Amino acid sequence: MDTHVIDAAKLEALAMRAIGDVASAYAGVMISLGSKLGLYKAMAGAGPLRAKELATRADCAERYVQEWLNAQAAGGYLNYHAVSDTYELSPEQAMVLADEDSPCYIPPAWNVPASMWFDEDQALQAFRTGRGVAWGEHDARMACGVAAFYRNGYRASLVSQWLPALDGVVAKLEAGIAVADVGCGHGHATLLMAQAFPNSRFFGFDTHEASIAEARRHAEAAGLSHRVSFSVARAVDYPDHRYGLVCFFDTLHDLGDPVAAVHHASQVLAPGGSVMLVEPFASDRAEGNHAMVGQLYYAGSALICCAHAISEGGKLVLGAQAGPKRLAEVCRKGGFTQFRQAAQTPFNLICEVRR
Repeated sequence: MDTHVIDAAKLEALAMRAIGDVASAYAGVMISLGSKLGLYKAMAGAGPLRAKELATRADCAERYVQEWLNAQAAGGYLNYHAVSDTYELSPEQAMVLADEDSPCYIPPAWNVPASMWFDEDQALQAFRTGRGVAWGEHDARMACGVAAFYRNGYRASLVSQWLPALDGVVAKLEAGIAVADVGCGHGHATLLMAQAFPNSRFFGFDTHEASIAEARRHAEAAGLSHRVSFSVARAVDYPDHRYGLVCFFDTLHDLGDPVAAVHHASQVLAPGGSVMLVEPFASDRAEGNHAMVGQLYYAGSALICCAHAISEGGKLVLGAQAGPKRLAEVCRKGGFTQFRQAAQTPFNLICEVRR
């Protein structure tokens, strides 16, 4: 007989935690609506506004806007002034919710859980059967959400901080080398490097045809098509251009055979070339990842990263919380002798790999 006594305080704390998570899911819908309707942009820099004023500015119905405003104020996403019955978006809140170029801009990220819910049936099947789910099998909001969310973080750090942390790479980029971006997605990181280093040539590769088409459109819009090319190719057989730098931006852990991918990178590197590996931040032990960021990454890993790796054969399914030691071992097995963690953020590990 189960003699365990329920701890009422622990039960209440866990239940409230669950309610908080439900509230955050509701908040995500409100944030997405506020972004797409232009409500945040209408508030940015405008000072205190009444619901009617905001509805007029954003060309929306006042009664809906009133409820939206109170939901946002209740969540701390904007400020309410009770005396004047007005709502205001602070500069900090605007950076997160209204400024599309801010490294903190969050609304596109909500496309990812939206896709997860839409894809629930295939996730259930995957869990029960062990089958994989390829990147292209997800709802289109997955690729769009991931690309838009990561774009600003890379824009803030890639050229200014992460590349300079590598040994001599910036000087080579300035002089002119060939660069491969493996798993380039929509090409945002590729184009950031191309804009910063006009003497180098850049090649983006991905297996997802829709993402490659989007990357080509971005290159054309940026006027960089003459120095940047995007092609559909796998991580184990893209063309050899004697690259001075091969980049895996939040990609290696998604691959079905990361060792083979690293080995191919070693074969196509020019003498003295480097591999730049950016991976989700993780400790080497599971308990070290049991926090908010780890919760986010493990969930994404289950439904996106591991699922795609399994769809590619799953010889080694790293997952998004592999940690430095496992990454170093993959690189060693792939033919490299030098592995160095060059930098880190609360969300990323930035590593340099050399022969």
